[in-house]
Amino acid sequence: MTIHAEGLVAIVVFYLLILFVGIWAAWKNKHSGEAEGTDRSETIMVGGRDIGLFVGGFTMTATWVGGGYINGTAEYVYLPDYGLAWAQAPFGYALSLVVGGLFFAKPMRSRGYVTMLDPFQQLYGKRMGGLLFIPAFMGEIFWSAAILSALGATLSVIVDINIKMSVVISALIAIFYTLVGGLYSVAYTDVVQLFCIFIGLWISVPFALTNAAVSDITVTAVKRVYQSPWRGSIKKEDTWMWVDNFCLLMLGGIPWQVYFQRVLSASSATYAQVLSFLAAFGCLVMAVPSVLIGAIGASTDWNKTSYGGEAPKDKDEAAMILPIVLQHLCPPFVSFFGLGAVSAAVMSSADSSILSASSMFARNIYQLAFRQSASDREIVWVMRITIFVFGGLATLMALGAGTVYGLWYLSSDLVYVIIFPQLLSVLFVKGTNTYGSVAAYLFGLLLRIGGGEPYLHLPPFIYYPGWTTEQRKHQDSDEMEEIIIQRFPFKTVSMLASFFGNFVFSYLAKYLFESGKISHKYDFLDAVVSSRSGEIMDKTTLVTRGNNIGLSELAPVKPRLSVTLAAAFTRRDTLPEETVEEEEEESSPDFSHKE
Repeated sequence: MTIHAEGLVAIVVFYLLILFVGIWAAWKNKHSGEAEGTDRSETIMVGGRDIGLFVGGFTMTATWVGGGYINGTAEYVYLPDYGLAWAQAPFGYALSLVVGGLFFAKPMRSRGYVTMLDPFQQLYGKRMGGLLFIPAFMGEIFWSAAILSALGATLSVIVDINIKMSVVISALIAIFYTLVGGLYSVAYTDVVQLFCIFIGLWISVPFALTNAAVSDITVTAVKRVYQSPWRGSIKKEDTWMWVDNFCLLMLGGIPWQVYFQRVLSASSATYAQVLSFLAAFGCLVMAVPSVLIGAIGASTDWNKTSYGGEAPKDKDEAAMILPIVLQHLCPPFVSFFGLGAVSAAVMSSADSSILSASSMFARNIYQLAFRQSASDREIVWVMRITIFVFGGLATLMALGAGTVYGLWYLSSDLVYVIIFPQLLSVLFVKGTNTYGSVAAYLFGLLLRIGGGEPYLHLPPFIYYPGWTTEQRKHQDSDEMEEIIIQRFPFKTVSMLASFFGNFVFSYLAKYLFESGKISHKYDFLDAVVSSRSGEIMDKTTLVTRGNNIGLSELAPVKPRLSVTLAAAFTRRDTLPEETVEEEEEESSPDFSHKE
């Protein structure tokens, strides 16, 4: 077994640093929110809603900038026939943060929600909230799997062990770390994480660029030297597929609990917007060294390096190009920082996704759907148990999926085609109801699954215009297999069909029930005849399990206080004007706030 000693020592050092910061943050904020009466479970989910600009800016950036981001970007820049033109994540996710800040952050934060699924359960009821939990949960698991896969790839370079074994080891470390603390630990370790990535990679880049085996990257960007130019190109027949994937990243990057977890922890609605814009800039800045490392990998004569023999792409190790460059093109003391920083960063970014999935399950499924009388201690224990379960599921996905970038796209698919149009509807379209939501869910799911998924070896049963076949090597057996490539932008079409389906079927159901063409007794979802609803609030009362609660009894949501079940489900359009004005004043930014 070959061991890169410096890299192994670096991993231990940086892991201990991240773990120490996580424990320190948990200890420092262990009594946070107690004076205001905030539940412990809510503190774990969204902190004390007092995250400021400094820590908030870093943790919002770390929403996407982690192991999958830096490894995946370098991988696609390096891959022949793809290159920089297909490394869409930096601009795609940066724009998703801009769009999220402009349109989604303020309404979500100002209404005092605790998780992303709260507005769905408020409008569509607990059953529909449970259905929407499925794609949200799968998205977080896919994303966690991508992170663990990236960390496993990094460890397999530093220590010559089987990549599957390294994924399992990485998962155990991430699960243990997640249990150390809630959002405070996530936020403070994100600060260390981004510093590690920034310093570690930027120290390594100059040494890699000046290595004797590396050609001028400005030349290899446009001319073929050792492989196709790393600038890449988009073929005419692939244009719509490129647009489809870009829209998936830009819009599909918004409806994630891992993003709204940061939004809802901000000290005000305006702060949440500002943090989104800062994070967008941070995403672009943090992508630069990854792009350069991918370009360096494409400009290297690997026969002149300690790596030797064939290039990484010919050994199916393109996904590991970043740690390979750091190890074989940089001096040992430089790779000490680079490899250690990358490994620690990947581990740190795993906790937020697992925490997000656990938060949604504990609050929206266990508490709101099944155990509304559950104690705070009970909810905390449910979160701890599900962290283990969800971490295990993410590990299985990491062991069974393809490249890091493939996992990245896959994790956004279901979120994009199902949750994004539903989020648009619940926040900005008046009149949608549970019937429309169910129809939209089915439309999006059917059209997306019908297009197939090569990374899961799922064959299509809907052949969209422009489909073609391609021969690819199977990742496990190394045998060639034929897969279907859908060049049509079917993901975006599925999303649009879901959105319009929600609108059309909502108003159709409303017309049929209110006109008397269908009797009110058949409104089995209690979605149109609101006086019958046990879950949905109309303009005069909030009805929960037969108990009428007058609006005068509902306290306005305060940014830093605990959000009770009643307050979490308070709709602004049902409150008196003076109450709305008070909420807006409370959500105004306090620019004197400091960490």
